[in-house]
Amino acid sequence: MNKLKLNFCRHKLMNWSNFFWMGGYALYVWGSYGVTFILLGGEVLMLLKRKRDLARRENLQQFAVRNSQLESSFQETQ
Repeated sequence: MNKLKLNFCRHKLMNWSNFFWMGGYALYVWGSYGVTFILLGGEVLMLLKRKRDLARRENLQQFAVRNSQLESSFQETQ
């Protein structure tokens, strides 16, 4: 009985080599995963860059508004 149980457990264990080989389609499958993760990573990086650029633009606009307000108040005092 113990030997039968041991053989049953061996059949249930996954062979990692077969898993990574994917029945001959490994290059297609893992290549697809690779391309997907690269594109998702690029998307995240582009979104972060866009957020940073928008924050810089907003800061420059606020600086320009404050600067123009200071100039107009200075001219009014003269």
